[in-house]
Amino acid sequence: MPSYSGVWNLNAQLQAQAAGNWPISPLSGDIGLFGGGNTGSNTNVIQYVSIASTGNSSDFGDLLSAVNSTASCASTTRGIWAGGTPDNNVIQYVTIVTRGNATDFGDLTAVRYGFGGCNSTTRGLFGGGGFLASNTIDYITIATTGNATDFGDLTVARYGTSSCSSSTRGVWAGGFSSSTFYNTVDYVTIASTGNATDFGDLLDNAFYPAGCSSSTRGLFAGGQENGGGSVTNVIAYITIASVGNATDFGDLVAQTSEASSCSNSTRGLFSGGVTGSSSGSSTNVIQYVTIGTTGNATDFGDLIAAIKTITGLSNSNGGVQ
Repeated sequence: MPSYSGVWNLNAQLQAQAAGNWPISPLSGDIGLFGGGNTGSNTNVIQYVSIASTGNSSDFGDLLSAVNSTASCASTTRGIWAGGTPDNNVIQYVTIVTRGNATDFGDLTAVRYGFGGCNSTTRGLFGGGGFLASNTIDYITIATTGNATDFGDLTVARYGTSSCSSSTRGVWAGGFSSSTFYNTVDYVTIASTGNATDFGDLLDNAFYPAGCSSSTRGLFAGGQENGGGSVTNVIAYITIASVGNATDFGDLVAQTSEASSCSNSTRGLFSGGVTGSSSGSSTNVIQYVTIGTTGNATDFGDLIAAIKTITGLSNSNGGVQ
């Protein structure tokens, strides 16, 4: 590895960058990552934004393979994606402040896609999912590597769920199984193991909503309602430490399903997805809300391309603030 001290001319610098031999400055602050998804075909691209600002996303690196409908979790240092379709049980991770490609972490307890991940500062949980709807919750210790371990079961087997967390609770909402769309919200205590408990209900049945949280409040946005191709723009919220039904928060900029989300202590971001109807066009729009208030979403910027079933995470979500 050459020394980077002294003066380099531009041509030599570009050659070193192309060969992967030029140091890249680490990212800083509250970083949101969006990985995988489908742009007409599956992609392995990871892209990032600075949550506290606005603007378009930038390239971060690549997942191990082109995949969509993964689940994710994160600590302040690591971002993790799990499963997805083409159907697999792979768990992979990146160091959030260091741009680059993902590394193998281990395996889920079963092949799954279309499920939700949440986390505390130390532990990541993955619940639901699968072509045949699953009620499985499994967990990992984020700072290590290795295979996931069984945690317990959701109250209802389903896929197309969304999730959020505080430092103590993990919450899953919505989903679909067989011919039934669910408004079910259930929760677990992340530091323990065991089956989920009923929390309450969303405002509507929702398939592939997007979920994010501060340390106190969880938001669920959009999703397909009750079949028939109907898609909603509704954002609903819960107070994570309590139980009860969701309350109206405001609206997304458009009716959107299969979007992604991430958050810091104040902002929730929703990105990509399918707009208008379940057979509508994919979008590249990133939009945001202030989690502690209520109101409609505002434009943040754009993803690299129009995409659906992409999965987001951050180093400052409700479980790690």
